Formats: sequence, structure tokens, C-alpha cells
Amino acid sequence: MGRREAIDDELRAWIEAQPVFFVATAPLAAGGHVNLSPKGLDTFRVLGPREVAYLDLTGSGNETAAHLAENGRITLMFCAFEGPPRILRLYGRGRVVRRSDPAWTGLRGRFGAGPVTAGARSLHPAAERQIVHVAVDRIAVSCGFGVPLLRLVGPREALAEWAERKGPEGLREYRARRNRTSLDGLPAPDPDA
Repeated sequence: MGRREAIDDELRAWIEAQPVFFVATAPLAAGGHVNLSPKGLDTFRVLGPREVAYLDLTGSGNETAAHLAENGRITLMFCAFEGPPRILRLYGRGRVVRRSDPAWTGLRGRFGAGPVTAGARSLHPAAERQIVHVAVDRIAVSCGFGVPLLRLVGPREALAEWAERKGPEGLREYRARRNRTSLDGLPAPDPDA
């Protein structure tokens, strides 16, 4: 337990075995809303001892992108819901990588064909909003004794079904309406630019 200097092979394997992780960001304004989002499917990658990324899928808001554009601060948290108790927090500086960014192709290649849902259905590529790339500056492991034991049933089909119904153009229109500003009015980078 305690602080680690790097994501070693053991920690990397443990991260890859977790079916869910959480992302926290906040604006600089004291009265701004702290955002905490759960993420699932096969969207997280360890890129190096102090470098990670996740494939950010279209959602109802885009708080993380707005906060990162303003100040870059991000914390990622993983919890053991099965097996020995453990909580891992990765603190760092993040940035949003959009399709128009030269880094997109190389980073996107690290995710293979993309997330697959319970019915082995691949998520439509148009549902991939952006990639969040994080330079990790602190790695903290704690006990997790208070985290309950839970059993995974499987990934949900809802996002894949919703994205298929919307189609590529419908997803772009949705992001234009719902993903351009944070709750506090901060601009979020346009993932389709």
C-alpha cells in the first residue's frame, strides 16, 4: 500500500482486469462543479510506467474535456470489487486528443478494434468521441477495505444500441448540442473538429 513510482507489470495486469474505472476533474472556479464519471467497456490502456489513456465514448456531457482544456487536472480511480481489497488512484495532467489531432492515429491504434458489449457487438466507431491522454504524476494504492464485493454480470448493450440508432450523423449532431460546454459554461473542445 502507499505510493508507487511507476505502473509496473503487476499493477498493469490488475488495472486491465478491472471492469470499471472512475474519472474525476474539476474547474478552477471555487463554485464550479466537480465531475466524477464511471467508465466501462474495454476503453482503458496503460501506455507506459507513468502514461495512460482511455477511449472516451459519446455521453450526455463533456465535463472532462472542458475541465482538461481549462486546467489539465485529472484523477483516475480503480477499485477491486472482487478478490483482495485495493483502491488505485492515478493523479496527473490530461489532455483531449481528437480525430483531427496528429496523435489520434497512434493512440487509437492502441485500442484495437474498439469496445465490445455483452453480445460481442462492437461499438460503432462514430460513438468514439475522443481519447483522454494522461501523464501520471502520482500513483497511490490504498486498502479498499470499505469497498463491497460485487459480481460482474457483463457489459451493457445500451450504448451500442443507442449509437446504432443515432448513426454517425446523429451522433455528431448530438455532440454539437450536448457536448460543447460544461455545466459551469466552460467550453469543451469539439470532438468532431
